[in-house]
Amino acid sequence: MKRELEISIYGAEQICASCVNLPSSKDTYEWLQAALKRKFPDQDFKIHYYDIFEANYDEDKNAFCKRVIEEDLFYPVVVIDDEIIGEGNPKLKLIYEEFERYGYNSAQ
Repeated sequence: MKRELEISIYGAEQICASCVNLPSSKDTYEWLQAALKRKFPDQDFKIHYYDIFEANYDEDKNAFCKRVIEEDLFYPVVVIDDEIIGEGNPKLKLIYEEFERYGYNSAQ
């Protein structure tokens, strides 16, 4: 049996300086959530949004927020199972492939 994936989206209200003309981190989170629910219907997963400038979460989430800022990562940063899957303008195809690698079945 596959385990339920947790997807973390790290970003900020302010759009990344290198990501001008792209959707905001929050918009990307909402778009990604909808796309994943359509692609993998009736399959449970968790998706969370973390504002990197709030950093009022658990120790691991706060540390990653700090990492995004200190390493100048392009946000939003999409993380699955502690691995960065995309940043700035995440590619949906790569995220889908990661889900399938964990045993999720896409809708036809």
